[in-house]
Amino acid sequence: MRPFRRTLLMAAAALALALPALSQAQAYPTKPIRMIVPFAPGGASDFVGRIVVSRLSTELGQTIFIENKSGAAGNIGMEAAAAAAPDGYTVFLGNVGTLAINPAIFGSKQKISATDFAPVSLVANAPDILIATTGLPVKNVSELVEHARKNPGMSFASPGSGSLNRLEMELFRGEAKLDMTHVPYKGGAGPAIIDVVGGHVPVMFVPVPAAMQLIKGGKLKPIAVASSKRLSTLPDVPTLVESGYPQVVGGSWQAVMFPKGTPAPVIAKWHAALLKVLARDDVKSELLQGGVETATSATPKELGDFIHDEARRWGAVAKVSNATPD
Repeated sequence: MRPFRRTLLMAAAALALALPALSQAQAYPTKPIRMIVPFAPGGASDFVGRIVVSRLSTELGQTIFIENKSGAAGNIGMEAAAAAAPDGYTVFLGNVGTLAINPAIFGSKQKISATDFAPVSLVANAPDILIATTGLPVKNVSELVEHARKNPGMSFASPGSGSLNRLEMELFRGEAKLDMTHVPYKGGAGPAIIDVVGGHVPVMFVPVPAAMQLIKGGKLKPIAVASSKRLSTLPDVPTLVESGYPQVVGGSWQAVMFPKGTPAPVIAKWHAALLKVLARDDVKSELLQGGVETATSATPKELGDFIHDEARRWGAVAKVSNATPD
């Protein structure tokens, strides 16, 4: 009887300790929540974050405010989020760069990784598109590949050595076995796009929102989108998947993460709230106006597995192409 009695006492003690935490989780949130966006206001992450938190604030019954902490390719904001108390009142909006690419290009200098966070869900994806200067005599992927093979060393632009857009082209040219020359630009995608429009560099991958108006205005030629399916905003532009390059799928996905150790009930509450908010037609429409599609994870574990796979995929491309931080 004594061992059994001891077991009962231990179980009762554990329950007593768990009750306050359970009560707090049920009451959560009781104060404003900070969402750290690791990039400057006006960018894709900031755009997505502000649309999502405006609805989440209502859904969760508490104010959620954006805190932009930019610098070091998003690492400054990422480190601040990982160091925050795991109490559910600091949340991080990570993306493909901070969570999947930075560990590969920063190497030993990278202090924080996705494993320092508890995943919640994907929220959005901004697909990228392969564009060409209008003077390039190609209309589709097969013609571009043929042209590049006849002109070894053909250049391509990107916003920088370690950028997603550079890695997408490295992945594509590796699959197509093309000899191409990388031309990196500083200051984001804008300066590179301007030179493609001007015909100084023939091709590059860019976020769809950055190229949309130039495509519609006939100043850029769309070749293919790096997406698993065609975009509703550009229905006539094929994907690289259907063009024979199934591995070339890329885009700036965004994901909600909490500092590691955040209580499971808080994560579950956020996951449910995100799925509900992202299913709304007005949210989908507002994001789509900026060239961004909603995306969700069925479970937090699914997001964790996705990030792991993305880090492995882009890490391998970064290693082969000798990508470095800009």
